[in-house]
Amino acid sequence: MSEQQPLISHLLELRNRLMHIIGGVLLVFASLAYWANDIYNYLSLPLLAVMPDNASMIATDVASPFFAPFKLTMFVALFIAMPYVLFQIWAFVAPGLYKHEKRLVFPLLVSSSLLFYGGIAFAYYIVFPVVFGFFTSVAPEGVQVATDINSYLSFVLKLFFAFGLAFEIPVAVILLCWAGVTTPEDLKKNRPYIVVGAFVVGMLLTPPDIISQSMLALPMLLLFEGGLFFARLYKPRDEEEEDQEETTEEATKE
Repeated sequence: MSEQQPLISHLLELRNRLMHIIGGVLLVFASLAYWANDIYNYLSLPLLAVMPDNASMIATDVASPFFAPFKLTMFVALFIAMPYVLFQIWAFVAPGLYKHEKRLVFPLLVSSSLLFYGGIAFAYYIVFPVVFGFFTSVAPEGVQVATDINSYLSFVLKLFFAFGLAFEIPVAVILLCWAGVTTPEDLKKNRPYIVVGAFVVGMLLTPPDIISQSMLALPMLLLFEGGLFFARLYKPRDEEEEDQEETTEEATKE
């Protein structure tokens, strides 16, 4: 019975944190819902800027003009509420962490959200104009470029997720080195394989064209190098625990 009580309390705490997360996202969504069409119009600007004169986006489904903007607004609400979501995750796991682990995890939670936003901004302001300009310029003669709003939304959300996830590479490198799975020296030795892997990942996560593939792979490689640099600043977890134990023993002796 005594063992079940902590488990129940943890489950109740998890439920409360999840309810806070859902409530926070819904609150942001409710605040943005009025401007759903404006948000979609802003998202479509990179494509509309390179479309031929008198061309426009289309809606092939009857309900698309209504549901597509609200679907986008829900994702925008999740992106905006991400710091609050990460805070709730942090509040749930923090009591079970050691002091030296808290010093690592909290900065990584903050940096991971900033990197995710950076990946989305990079995709919107840098990648979209180049990719959409390329796609519209290679359309065969006699083919009118008129993209469906649902197809466009799915396409850009996929790229947002791909670039946001790719920009988390420094955090992943630091965590792997800190956990003792690998070391910065080993990763440095395997750099040629990582270069090939970056282009393979770029091929899998982006549309089948060399432009978007390269524009994802090259930032991934730069972020990998940044992760290597910062990983050297952190001690592996085992060494931190040994230092912590030695400090505790010295304090006990005194």
